[in-house]
Amino acid sequence: MTKIIKLHEEWSNDSIYKEEYDLLATEFELAQSLIETRSKAGLTQEELADRMKTTQSAIARMESGKRLPSASTLRRFAQATGTRLKITFERNY
Repeated sequence: MTKIIKLHEEWSNDSIYKEEYDLLATEFELAQSLIETRSKAGLTQEELADRMKTTQSAIARMESGKRLPSASTLRRFAQATGTRLKITFERNY
């Protein structure tokens, strides 16, 4: 079976794939940040869901990038993980 990383490397040579992938970069970064923050807090998806008064499947959807969380949800996530939410905008160069 081909590993996804190898497929991504191959597909990255395709300009259409790369353009679409780049458009989703922010969502991928957010999903990765959510996973890392939850892990550093030592929480399972179920434990985080309990703290946020939601379901484990809702946490899984956020972490998969299939559903972008609202600012309110991100604030609850930060509180549940003992972190501070900071949203910034950066200039494109």
